[in-house]
Amino acid sequence: MKKQITKDFFWNTIGSLFNSFTSLFFLIIIVRINGVEKSGIFTFAFSTAVFFQIIGLYCGRPFQVTELNKKITDSDYVNSRYITCSIMLIVGVLFCLIKKYSRYKTLIMVIVLLYKMIEAFSEVLYGVIQKNNKLDIVGKSLFMKGFFGVLLFLIIDLLTKNMMIASISLIITNLFILLVYDLHNFKKCNYVKTKFNKEIFKVGFNIFLVTFLTLYLINAPKFAIDNSMNSEAQTIYGIISMPATFMVLCSQFLLHPFLNKLTNHLQKKEYKAFNKLTVNLCTAMFIIGFFVIIVAYFLGIPVLELLYGISLKGYLLPFILIIAGSIVYGTTIIIQNALIALRITKEQVIIYVLDSLITFILSIYLVKIYKLIGASMIYLICMTLLFVMYIVLYYLKIRKNIKEDSND
Repeated sequence: MKKQITKDFFWNTIGSLFNSFTSLFFLIIIVRINGVEKSGIFTFAFSTAVFFQIIGLYCGRPFQVTELNKKITDSDYVNSRYITCSIMLIVGVLFCLIKKYSRYKTLIMVIVLLYKMIEAFSEVLYGVIQKNNKLDIVGKSLFMKGFFGVLLFLIIDLLTKNMMIASISLIITNLFILLVYDLHNFKKCNYVKTKFNKEIFKVGFNIFLVTFLTLYLINAPKFAIDNSMNSEAQTIYGIISMPATFMVLCSQFLLHPFLNKLTNHLQKKEYKAFNKLTVNLCTAMFIIGFFVIIVAYFLGIPVLELLYGISLKGYLLPFILIIAGSIVYGTTIIIQNALIALRITKEQVIIYVLDSLITFILSIYLVKIYKLIGASMIYLICMTLLFVMYIVLYYLKIRKNIKEDSND
């Protein structure tokens, strides 16, 4: 058992690292080969695709893995994914048409959207595999998709100097690994086919809405930049915000190996143990964040300049603001998933609606007045507000559960 946990943690960490940092590698490649302006188009296309991917993922893998309702099966999750991925693609294409982007920008956005759609479908298979205690297989799949995706993208872009052709290779890589590796391992799992169950859409709607608004908050600065600044500004923001991905990644590889353990605590109504594990994960996140801030202050900008080959003088303040915001957000993710496991969702919707409204109003003015510093301020403010509201909600709910458990 311990050997399997070690394998799960190792491969989940490696796979998540490669998968999460693919956008960083893509941006480095495009900036150096295709130029700053085209990299801005790709950066926005990637962020927008990730935003619409939430429709494809619907309620996500943590919700699926921690499912205790016997009326909802793994088959229901798989069946629903066909529908959500189709809606994801339709909504994404309609967005491009409504915004009336150029033909080139629209094609790039649709290509990246297809790439993320395949990724969204893989996630539901990962959920089944993880529930069968094979998280290491998920990590290996993510590693292969990240490694070979970046490698093929680099080779094709070097040979053709064509960002569009290079982007198409991402679809080919993900589709190949999905068909050859993911489906093969998925079929080995304990899995019983059932008819379509619409219950999953009702039960998971609040989580979907929360996740959708989460991605809006993360991308609100980019949407504001797209409306009032140029593609070069989008590239700069993409570069200085890229390291923030590391903190989100930290929260994921800290959390995912313990999802089954959190579920076990809930099944046994061990709320004190559940709370202790959640607090420990949050503490670990803040400790990691403390060291990241120090490293980012002294080495962040020079390293980014070396990687991308462009000057970033004058962007230290917005860079640190984004890193600080990402640390707060990474901790919020842990609390959020703890509440998801407890199936506390309605309150989360209220929190996100409030935060999204405030962010939307602030983004209109801050980016126009303070440009990229304003965009960074938006990110830090909205994530801090989100964290505070989540801490209050979690404290009230877990205290109530622990009290009821003690009375029993």
